[in-house]
Amino acid sequence: MRFSHFKVLTFDVVGTLIDFEKGLLDGFRSFGGPAARDLSDDDLFVPYIEARHIYPGRSSQVMEDVYQHVAGKLGLDTSKGAATAFQAHVLNWPAFPDSAEALKRLRTRFRLVAMTNTDRVVFTSYAHTLGHPFHDGVTVDEVGIPKPDPRFFDFNRGRQSAFGYKQEEILHVAQSQYHDIGVARELGYSVCWIERRQGQEGFGGTPVPKEVTKPDFHFPTLAALADAIDEDFAANR
Repeated sequence: MRFSHFKVLTFDVVGTLIDFEKGLLDGFRSFGGPAARDLSDDDLFVPYIEARHIYPGRSSQVMEDVYQHVAGKLGLDTSKGAATAFQAHVLNWPAFPDSAEALKRLRTRFRLVAMTNTDRVVFTSYAHTLGHPFHDGVTVDEVGIPKPDPRFFDFNRGRQSAFGYKQEEILHVAQSQYHDIGVARELGYSVCWIERRQGQEGFGGTPVPKEVTKPDFHFPTLAALADAIDEDFAANR
């Protein structure tokens, strides 16, 4: 399959383009007090995933509650000030070093569409961090249901069809096997797995999938995907 077959790249944002694990860990260790600095990454990830299931709402509103849940479980600073600071910090989670430049290159060849479980407030901040690369963006508050619910993908398919694009012209690009790769494959999409945790054990801050789905394309970084696309187009001029 050639990359020129596609006209649209849809992207998971948090975890694929934004380094959500670094942002999350830095937040807990910055505002959680001395106890947070002695905890491993997994010590923090496990109660975070639990808390996100308990508080599944808009990330611009519920991350104070998520923080308080984790802090209570792990003996971190449970003050209102710490929770409020953690909530504000979510807007400033960093992009992966390669994201903005790779997206800039990809935009010259494809329509770029964000498909994110963040709400419009947080997505607007991340789009700014990434250099405003997207032609369109679908957020969880618009859909009303987060990924991996298939209805999220159905919503975006209808939206892109209004612009004249067909499902077979879409390549879905994501890091999360749980939220994206498995369900997109089941729905018949071509998928590209950006395995940001390549070489690391476990699934970090995302839930464990029922199984690991084999993608159509597989790269460790977004820059590697952009390089492969450039090479493919150059070889088939």
